[in-house]
Parts: sequence; structure tokens; C-alpha cells
Amino acid sequence: MANAIRFYEIGGPEVLKYEQTEVGEPGPGQARVRHTFVAVNFIDIYFRTGRYPLALPNGLGSDAVGVVEAVGAGVTDIKPGDRVGYLLGPQGSYSDVRVMPAEVLIPIPEGVSDSTASTLMMKGMTAQYLFRQVYPLKGGETILYHAAAGGVGLIACQWAKALGVRMIGTVSTDAKAEVAKANGCAEVIVTSREDIAKRVRELTDGKGVPVVYDSVGKDTLMASLDSLQPRGHLVSNGTSSGPVVIDTTLLAVKGSIWVTRPAMIHYATPRPHMLGMARELFDLVAAGKIKSEPSRTYPLRDAAEAHRALESRQTTGATVLVP
Repeated sequence: MANAIRFYEIGGPEVLKYEQTEVGEPGPGQARVRHTFVAVNFIDIYFRTGRYPLALPNGLGSDAVGVVEAVGAGVTDIKPGDRVGYLLGPQGSYSDVRVMPAEVLIPIPEGVSDSTASTLMMKGMTAQYLFRQVYPLKGGETILYHAAAGGVGLIACQWAKALGVRMIGTVSTDAKAEVAKANGCAEVIVTSREDIAKRVRELTDGKGVPVVYDSVGKDTLMASLDSLQPRGHLVSNGTSSGPVVIDTTLLAVKGSIWVTRPAMIHYATPRPHMLGMARELFDLVAAGKIKSEPSRTYPLRDAAEAHRALESRQTTGATVLVP
């Protein structure tokens, strides 16, 4: 038996139920993983509230780290005792043990703790594909990044600095501004008292930026468009404030803007590519250029409280559950 969070209807955090479930032996191509840390991501809220539909009842959560307990037939590159993490596969990481497709498991190298790895699976790999694939940064650019004090944001601050990129980050409070600066964000805009686009123009001598990474969505759409150079790129990588709806005519008016809505699955597969992404990320950790630990931890049974904190914008950095 395993302890797990499941939900039977969409709604608020109260729909999350802590209960016992059956966990069998891994079949061909599978591995059973006992979790040490489970990451909480904003996408989990999208599933819980029905923004991203799931067949119910279902588990929740997309990434975790732990130790392999057993493997099924045909699994050759993962063995019992290996420390692994994952960010792809079926929902259900909010559990203490589960069976997973072995092809999505990422070996965690020596020198990287489970607690650090728990903040890097989805969040670190998201920073990788945003900065190295969706709009590849070469160094020397000035960029705008929304939610710079969030779980992905703090890694992005450090990654931008390592690349020699000048990152302008947005945050909601002065306290979060200090956190973003401490992690390498070059310039910080406090949205509760500053006009984003106006401040970006001031910081770029009126030119604007070539790319905006926007995980906020509806509330920041116009500010993002108004911050871009002609033929700039809007990377819409989240909608925490609500869905983005764009009149394509507006894109022409704002400077022939390019817009993309990337999804991890299209950037982290096939497996050899995913492992290459992870190597680049872990190499930066080993070099001391990215440092990351959970900012908040909750017992697995208190997943609803973790969701409430995340939705209320109380958190900075990564939030994790401990089985």
C-alpha cells in the first residue's frame, strides 16, 4: 500500500484527499520509485481546478525524486538503489511510492542532494528549455522575466547571470525583489508600484527587449507586448492570472510580435535529449552557478495547505512535499 493524494472532483484545495492506494510490482519497461521529496508546481493547480482537464478520479503531481526499489523486464539503464527524479509521465507524484515508466527517470548525480534535485526536475528543466531552446540566449541580451522570485524564476535569475544575460525580473513585493536580486537578477520591477513597460523602456534606453518570458498570463499580457522590440518574442509559458487571449491584429500593431506557448513534452523528448538537458543543468549546479533548495516544505498529507500558500502568492522559490 502507498499513501497518496487523490481527487474526485475539480475545485479548491479541499478536494485533495489523503488516502491509501495499491502499488504493485513494476511491469516491463517500468520501475517502482519510493519518493523522498515531491515538488509542488502551479500546473498542479491548473489540473485541480479543471483548467487542464483530467479524467477523474485521479492522482496529482508531475515531478518528484526518490530511490528505485524495483525494475521490470527490459529496464537496463536504471537499477534498484539508484537515485532518480522525473518530470514527465502520468499524474500522481503526490505519493510516497509509485510505479513509473523507466524511460522518464533521470539519474541524479553524486554531489546533488535529493532536496536540491526536487527543486530542479520541473523548475530547473523549465529554465533550461526556456533559455536554451524556446528562445536560445547566447549572452549579452537584456530580457524580461515575469515572476522572478518564483520556483522557476530563482533558477532563471542564476542561469541568466551564468550566461551573461541581463535579466529584468518582475515581482509583486519589495521583499520578493530582494530575493530575486540575491539570486542574480540584474534589475527588478515591483509590479505593485511600478509600470512594467515604462520601466523596461527606461532600463533599455527606449529600445525594449527582444524576448519576454511570461508565466503570469492575462494580467501581464499588455505590459509584455509593450515591453518588446519590433519582431520581439513573447514566450507565454504559464497563465497563473488567467488564460491569454490575443487578437492577432494586435501583434502587428505592437511590432509584428512572435508568440509561442511551449510545453515541456515537446522539448524534453526523446529520452536522450531529456538526459542532455539534465546534464547541462546538473553541470551548472556542480560548478556552483545554480544553487537551489526548497523554500517551503509540507508533509504529504498537507498538500492542500501547500496549494493555498502557492495560490495566495505567499511563496518564493520552490515548495515541496515530504512523504
